[in-house]
Formats: sequence, structure tokens, C-alpha cells
Amino acid sequence: MSEMTYRDALNLALKEEMRRDPSVVVWGEDVALYEGSFKVTRGLLSEFGEERVKDTPISENTIVGVAVGAAMGGLRPVAELMTVNFALLAMDQIVNHMAKIRYMFGGQTFLPMTVRMPGGGGSQLAAQHSQSLESYFMHCPGLKVAYPAFPADAKGLLKTAIRDNNPVIFLEHELLYNSKGEVPEDPEFLVPFGQANVMREGTDVTIVAYARMTVLALQAAEELAKDGVSCEVIDLRTLTPLDSATLIASARKTGRAVVVEECWRSAGLGGDIAHRIHEACFDTLLAPVKRVAGLDVPMPYSREIEKLCIPRPETIVAAVKEALDGR
Repeated sequence: MSEMTYRDALNLALKEEMRRDPSVVVWGEDVALYEGSFKVTRGLLSEFGEERVKDTPISENTIVGVAVGAAMGGLRPVAELMTVNFALLAMDQIVNHMAKIRYMFGGQTFLPMTVRMPGGGGSQLAAQHSQSLESYFMHCPGLKVAYPAFPADAKGLLKTAIRDNNPVIFLEHELLYNSKGEVPEDPEFLVPFGQANVMREGTDVTIVAYARMTVLALQAAEELAKDGVSCEVIDLRTLTPLDSATLIASARKTGRAVVVEECWRSAGLGGDIAHRIHEACFDTLLAPVKRVAGLDVPMPYSREIEKLCIPRPETIVAAVKEALDGR
């Protein structure tokens, strides 16, 4: 184990998989010479050359479309979109082709491709560059969706995504790139999809979160512990497949649940998760399932107003206290 940043863990995963499998290729805007907008592809061009690491035109639809064709042709492309906000320009390729080709060909072809996308708010990048669009991809059958919160999971999940024969949307929160944690050095270290991680065990309330919200949920749990409240914190790690069994078992144990998401509340994935808990745990719940989500507004540029639009540890604490009060 060695300590490294979330960014470096992703970089290590790419290097290990490219060394292991010559069919793994990387392309996207500024991933080669500039080494990526967030420096995740640092050193790839110098080690693997321009045949496997390519800068592309500024065309997200083209980046994903070419990756679809390359995956059908036997490569394992890892396509980087500069930000998840620009994925909207590639939604035809993502929804109509990437997600469906294996099904429409009756399983006669594989689509082993990964699309990496940084996203999330909190960087004062305003409405068009601060969105959390994970529920868009979860809504589309045929796509796997991973969203790691910690460096070790960033490495292990990305390696699993690259080795998967199905298309994977791999999301990365921009505010996590500099976060640090212990990461296994084993090049065969993989984190399986569909297995949530119980980050903290507790008895009074279950907090379900993912990505940066897991970090905030753990902070909230620490604060609540000072008041004698025992929180169980679950990090989903992958959104599709979703590990319903783990979060349902936890909610049955504690009798209360709070679901935390950064995306907009309306039609957000938190509503789906809350319903799964409610449906499976109706007889054991001691209070309604609470939701903490981003506000249903375009993200403002102002730093102080932006903070009000994104869940914070104190908003999670407030939701937990409401659940404890049965409200």
C-alpha cells in the first residue's frame, strides 16, 4: 500500500492496464501532449506512444463514436471527455449506440469501452460546467456507471471497467482529484462492480452516499457521534449495477435512512434509492426515508451562493436529526 492522490490512482490504473493489454488505447481532448485537463493521463504518451494515446478534435460525439467502432473492432478504448457537461453533445452515441449495440446484435459483438468524465460542482465554474448528470446514464439500460469516492476505489474500479466487455460510464468528481488515500500496489487489484462498501458501521441511522457525498457523509457522521448518534455510512461505488442488498440490510438494521446525492432532487437517483428502501423495509422503518440533494437550480457562479446549492455536512446532519425525530 502507498499513499497517493485520487488523480494518481487513476493514472496508475491506466498505465497498469495499458502495460497488461496492448488493445487498451486512450484518446480525448488534450489527453496526449497536454496530459489531460486534470493531468490524469500524465506520462501516457511518452510511455505508450501516439498510436495508443491520441489527442482528438473538439467533438464529443466523434470521440465516443470512434470509441464505439474501435471497441467493436477489437480494441479496448478509454475515451476521456473533458467534463461530463459535454457528454450532452455525445448522447446520441452514448444512448443509441454505445448502450444498445451489443443487444441489437444479439450478443454477437462485445463493446469493451470506458468513457471517463469529470464532473460535479463546487469549483465556481457556473451553470454549464458544474452539473451532476449521473442519473441520465443510470436511466439508460446497457450502461454500467461507476463513481468512486476514494483513491483505492478509483484505481480498482477503473481497472475493472477497462476489463469489462460492456460499456462503462466512469465518473470522477473534480474536487476529489487532490484527495489522498492508501492504494494497493498490486497490479491485479480490482474492485468489483455492484458491491457497496460499508465505510462506517452504526446502529441509529443509515446514510447512503456516493462520490464526494460519501466524504461529506463521513464528516457528518463524525459530528453526529459527538452527540451520541451512531451512523452507518454506505458508499455505493457503482450506481449501475446498484447494490440494493447492502443498503436494504443496513436500513433494516438501523430503522432509518438518509440518502445523499449531489445531483438535482427532481428525478434524481436518490428518489429511486429511497423507494427501494421504503419498498423493502416498510415494516421495519421507524421514520420516512430522508433525501439530501442539490437544489433544483442552475449552478450559480458566486462562490457563496454555490455553497448553498450543494449538500454540506451540516445539511446531512440536519436530515439525520429529522429522521431521528421521526419526521
